[in-house]
Amino acid sequence: MLERIYSLLGLARRAGKITSGESQIEVMLKKGKGFLLILAEDAPGTHKKYGKWAEDLRLPVLILGTKQDLGIAVGLSPRSTILVMDEGFAKAILKIRS
Repeated sequence: MLERIYSLLGLARRAGKITSGESQIEVMLKKGKGFLLILAEDAPGTHKKYGKWAEDLRLPVLILGTKQDLGIAVGLSPRSTILVMDEGFAKAILKIRS
């Protein structure tokens, strides 16, 4: 299941449909954009920081993988947060998770 999600995240990055890194994600959340927030399991500070924010925006949140796993999935350095900007990718990932 995780491998399929990581694969979709890689596709979404290549399609330009994700944002990662805390500063970029904060900008997008302030604008009310995004369809799915993914947080790394080994980044508990981000769970507190973004959990309430996502709840207020009615944005689904997935907590999965490590920072290293998420970074590898999107072809970047370790990532604690990823915001999926495309509704289709977000729905596909949530469907796999459920």
